[in-house]
Amino acid sequence: MATCDQCGNDYDKSFNVTTADGTYTFDSFECAIQKLAPTCAHCGCRIVGHGVEQDDIIYCCAHCASREGANEVTDRA
Repeated sequence: MATCDQCGNDYDKSFNVTTADGTYTFDSFECAIQKLAPTCAHCGCRIVGHGVEQDDIIYCCAHCASREGANEVTDRA
């Protein structure tokens, strides 16, 4: 069994995710999202989809970007 890097649970069905920063072990997608997904610069929610960006700042949606004054966002879809 492997230990989840987010919650510490030992789980026989754990999986690894490799990023540019290293390899992580998780027991669920929920834990992987909590550890790795970026947060919206406006509302703070985890960005699970593509999100939108301006000047290396990421937002969960165009609404949040506009609330922060971003007016030239890029959709990374």
